Amino acid sequence: MLNIAVRAARRAGSIINRATRNLDIIAIEEKAANDFVSEVDREAEQAIIRTLHDAYPDHSILAEESGASGKSEYQWIIDPLDGTTNFLHGFPQYAVAIALRHKNTVTQAVVYDPGRNDLFTSSRGRGAYLNDQRIRVSKRAHLKSSLIGTGFPFRRLEHLEVYLAILRDMMQGAAGVRRAGSAALDLAYVAAGRLDGFWEFGLSTWDMAAGALLITEAGGLVGDLQGEHNYMQTGNIVAGTPKVFVALLRAIAPHLTPELKS
Repeated sequence: MLNIAVRAARRAGSIINRATRNLDIIAIEEKAANDFVSEVDREAEQAIIRTLHDAYPDHSILAEESGASGKSEYQWIIDPLDGTTNFLHGFPQYAVAIALRHKNTVTQAVVYDPGRNDLFTSSRGRGAYLNDQRIRVSKRAHLKSSLIGTGFPFRRLEHLEVYLAILRDMMQGAAGVRRAGSAALDLAYVAAGRLDGFWEFGLSTWDMAAGALLITEAGGLVGDLQGEHNYMQTGNIVAGTPKVFVALLRAIAPHLTPELKS
């Protein structure tokens, strides 16, 4: 199953890489405020779905652009181009993300950066890999020495003040904060030790599913804003090395509103 997911991700990546030569003629739609979709997203998604269904015609799909289809205990979760805004501007930070969920447990994960040809993969219980080399989260234990990733709220702004308060504390308490614009890739970077932690509000299942498995298989921790396992339901996620994860939760806790705690 992982090999099929890798094949699907590489096919999508080929479509994306070809499209980078003609960014000025790509058809774009605005799904919502600051939320864009291009013909490349849709073409890449269809290539992924075709590849998966050729191998597993009975499996169901949850994809960013085409939504949910089919009924099965196996569900493929697909983000064909995480970081569309970056892609459309030629900013080389975007990825294809594919995960397989079996009976509510994510068992396979692929995050593929087509620009750098970086392939992050994981199967539950078998570790996490970057280009076939085993990866682990970093050994950093303190927030003050950590590089932390995040994502700015851009679709829904009702928690903006809370986010800005947390960001202020992170800027003062961490070695650095980075917002690169692709949550799936940021999570893969935590798994690979390129980032020591990450937090964001308002993500979708396809943004998190693959990266979360990569992190846990690389020895890290993933949870919601209170450290529980509801991040897939809430869309609010914290991740990091075991000790940085705890430090992030402590830094975030004073700012949480009752809504963000639910």
